[in-house]
Amino acid sequence: MTARHVRPSRSEMGGAMGTDSQTTALPAAHSVLAVCAHPDDESFGLGTALEIFATQGSSTAVLVFTNGEASTLGLAADLRSVRRAELSNAASELGVGQIELFDHPDGSLADEPFEQLVTQVGQVAVLVGADLLLAFDRGGITGHPDHQRATDAAVAYAERAGLSVLAWVLPQKAALSLNREFATSFVGRDDEHIDIVVLVNRTRQRRAIACHTSQSTANPVLSRRLELLDDREYFRWLRFPTAGEASYPDQRARSGEPHRPVREDEP
Repeated sequence: MTARHVRPSRSEMGGAMGTDSQTTALPAAHSVLAVCAHPDDESFGLGTALEIFATQGSSTAVLVFTNGEASTLGLAADLRSVRRAELSNAASELGVGQIELFDHPDGSLADEPFEQLVTQVGQVAVLVGADLLLAFDRGGITGHPDHQRATDAAVAYAERAGLSVLAWVLPQKAALSLNREFATSFVGRDDEHIDIVVLVNRTRQRRAIACHTSQSTANPVLSRRLELLDDREYFRWLRFPTAGEASYPDQRARSGEPHRPVREDEP
């Protein structure tokens, strides 16, 4: 049976780590699809979540829109091939069952036809039977336009198919520290906009990160972010299925019924 991801009431949520409006465990899911812009997003950002879902018994898959060839780190002769190989190795470390890698231009994802991106999310979601999409937060965490576009495509498909979207977020304090120390553009969230706080063991994530040698070597921003987050990761819901919506891919899209996003309070 496909899992449903119904947002708990305030009285049902809470725990030692979070506020009275937060829960302390990731939801159950039959099949999770992570929607990413670049190779390494699945490890640097979503690594602990993918590991936890796999440990809980969910099948996990990763969709990556670009080959990451425009990175200014790891200037290899054929960075595209290097990063594809790194992605494969990292995904194995995280227990990811399937990778779907598209060939959109790195750094220009915002210029690609949006409907094509949404369609590709749908194709992979149906292929893997996803009942939960995993993505970066609105604003793309780092402010990178590619990250924002990938999340927008994931949410757009979810609205059509009646799926939930869970986003990885940074707490505001960590984002502000990173921006102050490195002149970066991280987007953080206050506690009131964080729904889930989980304790994590980063051993496997760090092994996956190490697979991305071209991007993780001499990367002080990544190292500092992991230090600031310590043994916790933070998430918020971008979308829940509304009453009567499908809990598996594409049924809602075929039905032609309207969809209502549930996170309208945040950009």
